[in-house]
Amino acid sequence: MTPQRSVRIEEVLSKRQNDLTVVLENVFDPHNVAAIMRTCDAVGICEVYAITDTIPLHKNWGYRSSRSANKWVALHTYSDKETCIRDVRKKYDLMLASFIGEGVASLHETDFTRKTALIFGNEKYGVSETFRLACDGFFTIPQVGMIHSLNVSVACAVTLYEAFRQKTAKGHYAESRLSDAELNAIRLDWADNQG
Repeated sequence: MTPQRSVRIEEVLSKRQNDLTVVLENVFDPHNVAAIMRTCDAVGICEVYAITDTIPLHKNWGYRSSRSANKWVALHTYSDKETCIRDVRKKYDLMLASFIGEGVASLHETDFTRKTALIFGNEKYGVSETFRLACDGFFTIPQVGMIHSLNVSVACAVTLYEAFRQKTAKGHYAESRLSDAELNAIRLDWADNQG
Protein backbone atom coordinates (compact mmCIF):
# COMPACT_ATOMS: atom_id res chain seq x y z
CA MET A 1 0.00 0.00 0.00
CA THR A 2 1.35 3.41 -0.93
CA PRO A 3 1.83 6.07 1.77
CA GLN A 4 -0.79 8.22 0.01
CA ARG A 5 -3.29 5.35 0.12
CA SER A 6 -2.60 4.81 3.80
CA VAL A 7 -3.15 8.51 4.55
CA ARG A 8 -6.43 8.48 2.59
CA ILE A 9 -7.69 5.45 4.52
CA GLU A 10 -6.90 7.11 7.85
CA GLU A 11 -8.66 10.32 6.73
CA VAL A 12 -11.79 8.35 5.80
CA LEU A 13 -11.68 6.26 8.99
CA SER A 14 -11.51 9.42 11.10
CA LYS A 15 -14.97 10.39 9.76
CA ARG A 16 -16.64 6.97 10.07
CA GLN A 17 -19.76 6.91 12.24
CA ASN A 18 -20.54 3.91 14.44
CA ASP A 19 -23.91 5.29 15.57
CA LEU A 20 -25.88 5.37 12.32
CA THR A 21 -26.87 2.55 9.99
CA VAL A 22 -29.39 1.70 7.30
CA VAL A 23 -31.65 -1.36 7.23
CA LEU A 24 -33.15 -2.33 3.86
CA GLU A 25 -36.19 -4.56 3.95
CA ASN A 26 -36.72 -6.52 0.74
CA VAL A 27 -35.44 -3.80 -1.56
CA PHE A 28 -35.99 -5.52 -4.87
CA ASP A 29 -33.65 -3.71 -7.25
CA PRO A 30 -29.98 -4.48 -6.52
CA HIS A 31 -29.02 -1.18 -8.14
CA ASN A 32 -31.02 0.62 -5.45
CA VAL A 33 -29.06 -1.30 -2.80
CA ALA A 34 -25.79 -0.38 -4.49
CA ALA A 35 -26.76 3.29 -4.74
CA ILE A 36 -27.71 3.31 -1.05
CA MET A 37 -24.39 1.75 -0.11
CA ARG A 38 -22.57 4.41 -2.10
CA THR A 39 -24.42 7.14 -0.20
CA CYS A 40 -23.68 5.36 3.09
CA ASP A 41 -19.98 5.44 2.26
CA ALA A 42 -20.25 9.15 1.38
CA VAL A 43 -21.64 10.05 4.82
CA GLY A 44 -19.35 7.72 6.77
CA ILE A 45 -21.65 4.83 7.62
CA CYS A 46 -19.78 1.63 8.48
CA GLU A 47 -22.44 -0.99 7.84
CA VAL A 48 -25.76 -1.72 6.13
CA TYR A 49 -28.28 -4.45 6.91
CA ALA A 50 -30.37 -6.07 4.15
CA ILE A 51 -33.25 -8.53 4.55
CA THR A 52 -34.47 -10.63 1.64
CA ASP A 53 -37.20 -12.84 3.08
CA THR A 54 -39.96 -12.16 0.53
CA ILE A 55 -37.80 -11.59 -2.54
CA PRO A 56 -35.08 -13.74 -4.09
CA LEU A 57 -31.61 -13.34 -2.62
CA HIS A 58 -29.60 -10.99 -4.82
CA LYS A 59 -26.75 -12.72 -6.63
CA ASN A 60 -25.03 -9.39 -7.01
CA TRP A 61 -26.04 -6.17 -5.33
CA GLY A 62 -25.38 -3.89 -8.31
CA TYR A 63 -21.79 -3.43 -7.18
CA ARG A 64 -20.71 -2.31 -10.62
CA SER A 65 -22.92 0.76 -10.41
CA SER A 66 -21.81 1.51 -6.85
CA ARG A 67 -18.16 1.87 -7.86
CA SER A 68 -17.34 -0.82 -5.31
CA ALA A 69 -18.93 0.78 -2.24
CA ASN A 70 -19.15 -2.79 -0.94
CA LYS A 71 -15.39 -2.60 -0.33
CA TRP A 72 -15.87 0.21 2.17
CA VAL A 73 -19.28 -0.48 3.73
CA ALA A 74 -20.00 -3.82 5.39
CA LEU A 75 -23.20 -5.47 4.17
CA HIS A 76 -24.97 -7.85 6.56
CA THR A 77 -27.60 -9.98 4.80
CA TYR A 78 -30.51 -11.81 6.42
CA SER A 79 -33.23 -14.16 5.30
CA ASP A 80 -35.57 -13.37 8.21
CA LYS A 81 -36.71 -10.16 9.86
CA GLU A 82 -36.59 -11.27 13.49
CA THR A 83 -32.88 -12.16 13.42
CA CYS A 84 -32.05 -8.88 11.74
CA ILE A 85 -34.12 -6.88 14.23
CA ARG A 86 -32.40 -8.66 17.12
CA ASP A 87 -28.92 -7.95 15.73
CA VAL A 88 -29.71 -4.30 14.99
CA ARG A 89 -31.13 -3.84 18.52
CA LYS A 90 -27.84 -5.08 20.01
CA LYS A 91 -25.97 -2.14 18.47
CA TYR A 92 -28.44 0.71 17.98
CA ASP A 93 -30.71 2.42 20.52
CA LEU A 94 -33.38 3.57 18.07
CA MET A 95 -35.04 2.05 15.04
CA LEU A 96 -36.77 4.72 12.93
CA ALA A 97 -38.65 3.85 9.76
CA SER A 98 -39.36 5.91 6.69
CA PHE A 99 -43.15 5.92 6.53
CA ILE A 100 -45.83 7.93 4.75
CA GLY A 101 -48.77 8.50 7.04
CA GLU A 102 -50.95 11.09 8.74
CA GLY A 103 -49.19 12.83 11.62
CA VAL A 104 -45.74 11.35 10.93
CA ALA A 105 -42.95 13.80 11.79
CA SER A 106 -40.82 15.29 9.05
CA LEU A 107 -37.25 14.08 8.86
CA HIS A 108 -36.28 17.71 9.58
CA GLU A 109 -38.03 17.39 12.96
CA THR A 110 -36.40 14.03 13.74
CA ASP A 111 -33.20 13.72 15.77
CA PHE A 112 -30.72 11.54 13.86
CA THR A 113 -27.79 12.23 16.20
CA ARG A 114 -28.49 9.33 18.56
CA LYS A 115 -27.43 5.72 17.94
CA THR A 116 -29.98 5.09 15.20
CA ALA A 117 -30.91 2.50 12.60
CA LEU A 118 -32.90 3.91 9.66
CA ILE A 119 -35.37 1.44 8.15
CA PHE A 120 -36.36 1.61 4.47
CA GLY A 121 -38.84 -0.80 2.93
CA ASN A 122 -39.62 -2.46 -0.35
CA GLU A 123 -40.11 -0.26 -3.43
CA LYS A 124 -43.79 -1.27 -3.75
CA TYR A 125 -44.99 -2.10 -0.23
CA GLY A 126 -42.74 -0.02 2.02
CA VAL A 127 -41.85 -1.14 5.54
CA SER A 128 -43.62 -4.30 6.71
CA GLU A 129 -45.86 -4.49 9.76
CA THR A 130 -43.21 -6.60 11.52
CA PHE A 131 -40.68 -3.79 11.21
CA ARG A 132 -43.23 -1.05 11.96
CA LEU A 133 -44.09 -2.77 15.24
CA ALA A 134 -40.39 -3.11 16.09
CA CYS A 135 -39.66 0.58 15.42
CA ASP A 136 -39.41 3.33 18.02
CA GLY A 137 -40.77 5.93 15.62
CA PHE A 138 -41.27 7.08 12.06
CA PHE A 139 -40.24 9.96 9.84
CA THR A 140 -41.43 11.20 6.48
CA ILE A 141 -39.81 13.24 3.73
CA PRO A 142 -41.84 16.40 3.01
CA GLN A 143 -43.18 16.51 -0.55
CA VAL A 144 -45.59 18.75 -2.44
CA GLY A 145 -45.91 16.88 -5.73
CA MET A 146 -48.62 14.64 -7.13
CA ILE A 147 -46.60 11.50 -6.44
CA HIS A 148 -46.20 10.97 -2.70
CA SER A 149 -43.11 8.81 -2.67
CA LEU A 150 -39.50 8.83 -3.79
CA ASN A 151 -37.36 6.04 -5.17
CA VAL A 152 -35.96 4.19 -2.15
CA SER A 153 -32.35 5.09 -2.97
CA VAL A 154 -33.32 8.77 -3.28
CA ALA A 155 -35.35 8.68 -0.05
CA CYS A 156 -32.41 7.10 1.73
CA ALA A 157 -29.97 9.67 0.33
CA VAL A 158 -32.18 12.61 1.36
CA THR A 159 -32.50 11.17 4.88
CA LEU A 160 -28.80 10.40 5.23
CA TYR A 161 -27.84 13.91 4.21
CA GLU A 162 -30.23 15.33 6.80
CA ALA A 163 -28.54 13.05 9.35
CA PHE A 164 -25.15 14.20 8.03
CA ARG A 165 -26.21 17.85 8.49
CA GLN A 166 -27.39 17.24 12.05
CA LYS A 167 -24.34 15.19 13.01
CA THR A 168 -21.97 17.76 11.50
CA ALA A 169 -23.66 20.51 13.53
CA LYS A 170 -23.10 18.45 16.69
CA GLY A 171 -19.42 17.87 15.88
CA HIS A 172 -19.72 14.16 15.15
CA TYR A 173 -17.28 14.39 12.23
CA ALA A 174 -14.74 16.52 14.09
CA GLU A 175 -13.03 13.54 15.72
CA SER A 176 -13.10 9.78 15.38
CA ARG A 177 -16.16 8.11 16.89
CA LEU A 178 -14.80 4.57 16.51
CA SER A 179 -13.05 2.65 19.26
CA ASP A 180 -9.52 1.40 18.67
CA ALA A 181 -10.93 -2.11 18.23
CA GLU A 182 -13.41 -0.90 15.60
CA LEU A 183 -10.72 1.07 13.78
CA ASN A 184 -8.36 -1.90 13.71
CA ALA A 185 -11.08 -4.26 12.48
CA ILE A 186 -11.93 -1.93 9.60
CA ARG A 187 -8.25 -1.38 8.76
CA LEU A 188 -7.80 -5.14 8.46
CA ASP A 189 -10.92 -5.45 6.34
CA TRP A 190 -9.78 -2.63 4.04
CA ALA A 191 -6.11 -3.65 3.84
CA ASP A 192 -6.43 -5.44 0.52
CA ASN A 193 -8.99 -3.13 -1.08
CA GLN A 194 -8.00 -1.37 -4.26
CA GLY A 195 -9.62 1.54 -6.11
